[in-house]
Amino acid sequence: MPTTDTIIALASGQGRAAIAVLRISGPGTRDLVTALAGALPAPRRATLRRLTDPATGSLLDRGLVLWFPGPASFTGEDMAELHIHGGRAVSQNVVNASLTRESVRLAEPGEFASRAFENGKLDLSAVEGLADLINAETAAQANQALTQAEGSLRDRATGWREHILRAQALAEASIDFSDEEDVADDAMVQAKQEASALLQELTAELQKRSGERLREGFRIVIAGPPNAGKSSLLNAIAARDVAIVSAEAGTTRDLVEVHLDLDGLPVILTDTAGLREGGGEIESEGMRRALSRASDADLVLWLIDATDPQTDPPADLGKLAPFPVLNKIDQVADAGAVEVLPISAKTGAGIGSLLDEIKRRAADGLEEGGEPPAITRARHRTEIEAAASALQRFLNEEGEHELAAEELRIAARHIGRLTGHIDVEEILGAIFGEFCIGK
Repeated sequence: MPTTDTIIALASGQGRAAIAVLRISGPGTRDLVTALAGALPAPRRATLRRLTDPATGSLLDRGLVLWFPGPASFTGEDMAELHIHGGRAVSQNVVNASLTRESVRLAEPGEFASRAFENGKLDLSAVEGLADLINAETAAQANQALTQAEGSLRDRATGWREHILRAQALAEASIDFSDEEDVADDAMVQAKQEASALLQELTAELQKRSGERLREGFRIVIAGPPNAGKSSLLNAIAARDVAIVSAEAGTTRDLVEVHLDLDGLPVILTDTAGLREGGGEIESEGMRRALSRASDADLVLWLIDATDPQTDPPADLGKLAPFPVLNKIDQVADAGAVEVLPISAKTGAGIGSLLDEIKRRAADGLEEGGEPPAITRARHRTEIEAAASALQRFLNEEGEHELAAEELRIAARHIGRLTGHIDVEEILGAIFGEFCIGK
């Protein structure tokens, strides 16, 4: 992405709206704004101006112009925003008039954030937090993303790296004073104490899953025998017809998902094929997919048909014990025969209690307490795992101080990659590509 160009893009949503925001950044921003608005407004002060076509002088719109001289701007370059009327034709006319200027072009997806990163205004973890904030669908997701965008992971990574640097200094001292055995051994002991404490902290962080769950959604799978009412339950919880419901066993043969916001918590609810012995080729594939999805779920609801209560789920159903739910209580005289949560997906009886239980379990899984989770993406987990492995190798190394010191350098490099300070060129394109044009 050449930074000699000046870029422009619609930063607000596409389509008709009351207001549209055009964002401009680059060395030609001052000249472009002057050409459109007639004069540059005072920095950081919204000023109402007539916007005219620099080539023809025709009126394009009247709107607010904001001028952000670099380096005190989001991108670190000269920037401006044009707050204009939100009609598609209006914003397109202003963009087209801007593109007639030399070295002005449309921005690529994520290019504003990319320039902010390149100019030291954002670290990589903050960029990822910003992307998650834009994509957040629930209040909890937005809070986590905002915390990361404000530097929670950066601060944690900085502290971890300081631990490694102290251990490195001690390890290097043991090499420098190798001819003085008592000094060298004492320095290496202190280095390993430093590394051991950090390894314990990283290991504890790796055991947490709340950050990834919150970003991706708490996954709940509805499983059970055919015709137990799984699709009806999905529709009842979603409060709309998502899945086809039929009295015929084996109607659901594929996975049906719905994304829900339960009191600000993101939940992904999945209906699956009924589990039973036998069945045709297609139904067998549906059951295989059901078991596979259940194995990755954070919660499995095992649905029992009150008219034919088969209470025992398969032994390989998920990594956690399934939560049993008794459905169709409206069709039996005694719903207390099986001691599980009784509901009727058809009449809605007990659905409120089930939702309360789901919310409680989702909250427990998404909010592990303490400080905000450091790991919200697979990339974070990969780098921290690699750093922890290097620290473990350092602790296991006996006698060869030079080899041990190299493991500390490897650990430091992986921690540095969390924030983009070291060797991250190969992942930049993937991260910035998540953004819409204009961010």
